[in-house]
Amino acid sequence: MTVTANPTVTTIGGRQVHVDAEGFLTELSEWDEDLAHELAQLIGIELTEEHLEVIRFLRKDFAEKGETATTRRVQVVGGIPVQRQFALFPQKPGKKMAYVAGLPKPHGCV
Repeated sequence: MTVTANPTVTTIGGRQVHVDAEGFLTELSEWDEDLAHELAQLIGIELTEEHLEVIRFLRKDFAEKGETATTRRVQVVGGIPVQRQFALFPQKPGKKMAYVAGLPKPHGCV
């Protein structure tokens, strides 16, 4: 898998996408589940249907609320316990879930 970058455009999985300095997509319309698989591979995650359920929740919630859900919101509203989020997206689940979902980092996420 080749990843090349300049300040705002990078190539992931053979297609160009717009990103910020940390690699998060800036054009939400460029995201699809195929790209999600590519993004997940870049951070060492092999997506399963369970991962995709979390990602779909994040995308739906973002469309409704206009901001990326925190791990707490994913637990309370999405029904996915924080412990499970850590199991699916180790170490920094909020940041990793948002990255794979093609969304901005949640507020308060470093």
